[in-house]
Amino acid sequence: MPIDPAIAAKLRGVVPDIEFEMVGELIADINRLKAERNAIVLGHNYMTPDIFHGVSDLAGDSLQLARMAGETDADVIVMAGVHVMAETAKIVSPDKTVLIPTLGAGCSLAESITGADVRRLREEYPGVPVVTYVNTSAEVKAESDVCCTSSNAVGVVESLGADRVIFLPDKYLGQYVASQTDVEIILWHGTCIVHERFSAEELREYRSNTPDLDIIAHPECPPEVLAEADFVGSTSGMIAWVGEHHPRRVMMVTECSMSDNVAVEYPDVEFIRPCNLCPYMKTITLENIRASLEMMRYPVEVDPAVAVKARRAVDRMLAIGAADEPATARA
Repeated sequence: MPIDPAIAAKLRGVVPDIEFEMVGELIADINRLKAERNAIVLGHNYMTPDIFHGVSDLAGDSLQLARMAGETDADVIVMAGVHVMAETAKIVSPDKTVLIPTLGAGCSLAESITGADVRRLREEYPGVPVVTYVNTSAEVKAESDVCCTSSNAVGVVESLGADRVIFLPDKYLGQYVASQTDVEIILWHGTCIVHERFSAEELREYRSNTPDLDIIAHPECPPEVLAEADFVGSTSGMIAWVGEHHPRRVMMVTECSMSDNVAVEYPDVEFIRPCNLCPYMKTITLENIRASLEMMRYPVEVDPAVAVKARRAVDRMLAIGAADEPATARA
């Protein structure tokens, strides 16, 4: 099965010519296997362009991927993202086979908190509802009242009608939410390995050296970084902002591959890249996606009792939704 000409056209500018033939063969193999297995690949915005544009049937942020996993008619879901995203897919689609292409796709944020930690917080703050970022373990979700993502965190917090809310586990996202609402936010001290590394000084230097630069930042960045940005929003929110404003030059203060993916869609915009890569996301490759489909590895399982409780929190998040643009469906 040859590579689709539309896919080839998108990748020509971002895949080196010396690698293009090999990448094309991998993409063709994966798309053939998807048809044979009645499988889809869900691709997070932080995937490299060969995955994001080459084999992802549906692509988006954490909220969008969770929604799409629950709506697909496919028998097999391959999660091109981190393991906790694959767990969420299994929670919302328990009868489907969910595969993660490598067991190395962890998450520093998810590893910062356990279910036992949530139970201790509930004891310390009795009656205070718990809002948990969706990129956490199933065990943590099961101990929570509702999940959220960066695209709907403020809406989720305010939907509870509470004066105080425990917000887990990203402290910077929690601080941003606190700045956008009158609800008192009780924080945990987890961070994202990508977003915590940006600095305000770095952004000021880019701005001073680059005329007409717009800076848009993810709310998981430190507050002093957000203060330097022209716009703050989730991954889907940043993509929507670029599409609406078509800036001359823009810097997306988030995971580096996202700029590569968005640049394919907006060739008239110059993307300045302060490149922080997620080492966990980058463990997903075309090679291990193909191997995953060939050998049906690695299947993701969630304890049914945990999954039932976790699904309540995820379903509440999905019911609230987000104000950002819808996910991108791949042809």
